Amino acid sequence: MIKQINYKNQLLALIISQKFDKPGIHFFTPNELSQQLAYMRHPKGKVIQPHVHNPVSREVLYTQEVLFLKRGKLRVDFYNNQRKYLESHILEAGDVILLVTGGHGFEVLEEIEMIEVKQGPYVGEHDKTRFVGICAEEAKIPELSKL
Repeated sequence: MIKQINYKNQLLALIISQKFDKPGIHFFTPNELSQQLAYMRHPKGKVIQPHVHNPVSREVLYTQEVLFLKRGKLRVDFYNNQRKYLESHILEAGDVILLVTGGHGFEVLEEIEMIEVKQGPYVGEHDKTRFVGICAEEAKIPELSKL
């Protein structure tokens, strides 16, 4: 239900399956990440006290993205920081992924709708380095190899 994609003790991504379902608040990310990811499930009538967020200075060196897949199916290809392909995973409707470090690419397997959240502002081509990735036939998908 929660997949950690790691390479040499480095967290590349967290995938939260749409099947994850536990009461309460669950933080999935360590405090040193600039993007925090949590799941919350509360019963009807739960009151979350009104609040404001105080100014806190934070340093952000790398963009970290969160994708919410509303509809469809998406293959995510993971690469290390040297752009070497590692493995792929399939996201389905309702899944959430936090892309922490390394490289990533996507292939849409079924028409998708998704929402992306990341630190802003987006600075266009200065924000990323594009490179040639794998083709579909080269994808190594661990969950398919277990079947």
